Amino acid sequence: MSDKQPALKEWPLWEVFVRSKQGLEHKHCGSLHAADAQQALHMARDVYTRRQEGVSIWVLPSAAITASDPEDKDTLFEPARDKVYRHPTFFVIPDEVGHM
Repeated sequence: MSDKQPALKEWPLWEVFVRSKQGLEHKHCGSLHAADAQQALHMARDVYTRRQEGVSIWVLPSAAITASDPEDKDTLFEPARDKVYRHPTFFVIPDEVGHM
């Protein structure tokens, strides 16, 4: 390894999301270390879509993710409980729509 290229453990951590052929959404598949976004895409393709099941890959630096604290769930999600009008039971779905 050259002196200019950092060791693998020093590379940023990337989160990998893959959309399958049957899926409509990207799902988190795992994490990997890569020097940059292009390398992360190529490595994610090799590691997470070996059987050609993916149609799209997203990678983003783990450091860019902001997550809520599970201990804050009551204060974070409590306000949504008082908005019962958002529940789908308040909407009439035409028979033509079928199952949603």
